Amino acid sequence: MTTPSLPAIALLGTGGTIASTAPQSAAVTDYDVTEGVQALLDAVPEIQALAALQPAQVFNVDSRCITTAMLLELGRAVQAVLDRPDIQGAVITHGTDTLEETAYFLNLVLKSSKPVVLVGAMRPGSAISADGPLNLFNAVLLAASAQSHGLGVLITLNGAVHAARYAAKQHTSNVQAFSSGDEGCLGHVYDGRVAITRAPGHPHTLHTPFSMEALRDSAGLPPVDILYDHQDAGLHLYEASIRAGVRGIVVAGTGNGSLSPQAEAGLGLAAQQGLICVRATRTGAGPVSASRNDEKRGLVSAGTLNPQKARILLMLALARGGGRAEIQACFDRY
Repeated sequence: MTTPSLPAIALLGTGGTIASTAPQSAAVTDYDVTEGVQALLDAVPEIQALAALQPAQVFNVDSRCITTAMLLELGRAVQAVLDRPDIQGAVITHGTDTLEETAYFLNLVLKSSKPVVLVGAMRPGSAISADGPLNLFNAVLLAASAQSHGLGVLITLNGAVHAARYAAKQHTSNVQAFSSGDEGCLGHVYDGRVAITRAPGHPHTLHTPFSMEALRDSAGLPPVDILYDHQDAGLHLYEASIRAGVRGIVVAGTGNGSLSPQAEAGLGLAAQQGLICVRATRTGAGPVSASRNDEKRGLVSAGTLNPQKARILLMLALARGGGRAEIQACFDRY
């Protein structure tokens, strides 16, 4: 009787809390990235029974330090491993602070139905109750599961399985820091089992017009700023963004993407300079619905995308080309 071979899974390290240590075992903040992806793998030997892992270190930083150039580097690295016929899926270790942005970017540009799972931790590996080892075990289990094929890019922490389109970090330090809000998670990983109960509702991966190949042939991702609106907001931030040469602005507006008078004036100046500007919301939940004034003002409504994900999509849409109507169509669909 032959033993079935284990699925080959690429394990790509980028750093983050999961690869960090703190001075004391009770400390869960003020830690430093100290470990590479191989050290993470060595710390959880039980993973070897799940898959034939092929580790590689793309970079090793706090996710707050990830730049657009690094995002593109990671996208190229992930696409390269997915293109290999011997690889069945990929797991990416990542800091939680900007994990949702990276995941959403990959969800839009990768061209494969193979599972891609991003995983992180809320506590450093040196902590008494470190969550990284089990999170990593669950991520490999998820990437090796046939249930994960065709779902786009996934995120798993603390046993929950989230679609990249919906997940957001919503707590500073709780191990259940990620939520998919109104949409809900796709399933769970528990007791060594994967249970996926539904698929994401938005197009992803193979069904988007974006790709790493197209970005390689272009000038990359155009710069986009996020500005936070509030009472008595100033015009100077909009003027500074315009002078800095950004191609777009996302406003984290109040309520249903409502804009202060100064934000309206600033976006008016931006529109005059040919910038595409998006109304998102700072509330953390709920859609920003289209306004009858959007077309007149040259604005795009973000729908259910939070400001940081709206920035990712706006950069990709600007790189692809098209005017306000085409970009609004991207926000309505993806």
